Amino acid sequence: MEAVAMGRREEDKEGRGPQAGREPPLPAEKVKEENELHLAKRRKVLCSEFAAITSSDAAVARSFLADNDWHLQRALNAYFEPPLEEEKEEDVDTCMVCRRALMIFIVMSKRYLITAYLVLLDIQVNSLFRIDLTGDATTSNADVNSADLKQKEDDSSFSLITWNIDGLDVGNLKERARGICSYLALYSPDVVFLQEVIQPHLRLLEMRASSYTVIPGNIDGYFTVIMLKKSRVKILKYEIIPFPSTSMMRNLLVVHVSISGNELCLMTSHLESTKDHSKERMKQLKIVLNKMQKESESTTVIFGGDTNLRDSEVAKLGSLPNNIMDIWEFLGRPQHCHYTWDTYSNTNLNAEYKCKLRFDRVYFRPAADGGHIIPRSMDLIGLEKLDCGRFPSDHWGLLCKFDVIL
Repeated sequence: MEAVAMGRREEDKEGRGPQAGREPPLPAEKVKEENELHLAKRRKVLCSEFAAITSSDAAVARSFLADNDWHLQRALNAYFEPPLEEEKEEDVDTCMVCRRALMIFIVMSKRYLITAYLVLLDIQVNSLFRIDLTGDATTSNADVNSADLKQKEDDSSFSLITWNIDGLDVGNLKERARGICSYLALYSPDVVFLQEVIQPHLRLLEMRASSYTVIPGNIDGYFTVIMLKKSRVKILKYEIIPFPSTSMMRNLLVVHVSISGNELCLMTSHLESTKDHSKERMKQLKIVLNKMQKESESTTVIFGGDTNLRDSEVAKLGSLPNNIMDIWEFLGRPQHCHYTWDTYSNTNLNAEYKCKLRFDRVYFRPAADGGHIIPRSMDLIGLEKLDCGRFPSDHWGLLCKFDVIL
């Protein structure tokens, strides 16, 4: 029909019409031939688009497109998620709601081009759900056997990872999610703090991380998550404390647990971003520190997350309260894990500016009687590029280990 319409428009331009002296209409066979030529060209374009997105060849593209009535989106969905079992209707509805909610958020934030979002997210949301956290995925260039290095469960120690996983970057979303899961499987931490999580990540973790209790700080837009290894960590209660004046959907997620007979209060947050929001970020930091101090004296308190803090901002507070320590400083300021935001080394953003900052921090308030839990070490994770040529996140993650005095 498009070819016919275009033909009519060309006739109008040339002054042709039903009046005398005009050329007669094309024979039916000629019209049919032109329509078939147009259709063939359109299908060739669709094959090229499919092959470019999926890194497949023309034969594969033609097969999937033909099986899906030459509908590009349906063909892509079929390629990335072959129907192993019939989806429940409520799962489909939930997935659609997730995509729409995230679309609205990204449009409002004006952070990414909508066209790139619509193509990549629709494809990658479905394929994300096929990643198994407990499987044998590796960190690409750092091809390590997680079974050999997996930490043995030992009541005399426990481990914690905190990581902003940059869920708002839709580029290479599937590969980066797989990389993050690989690190979690490799180190098998007892506690995980994640920031900038989106619904596809949450659903992935709830489906695949069966050995963990997964507690989200929200379910809209992007949010924080705390994961607790079921075999080591007993959850007692949790709460979500809002930041009243945030403009970026930020809050404080607090979970009370028991580890090796010790009661802990675990907290994570993603404090307000960018230099322009320093005032709001400092308000949020004060809420965090006040909450840490108000916890029972018999409880060990650990806060970790993407604080977006500059050292000068902490100095304005007059340093941390006396009973709260920055674990990096407590361990002697080790240089190998100084900077967690490093645009010199981490090229995910392709940022023109170059800077190194310690955005991601872990704060520790020991129990009043002291000595039961002691920070032992801190290391960066996520330093290896994946096969897609990017890092799992634009932040490095922090792996912290603690000794438990029995």
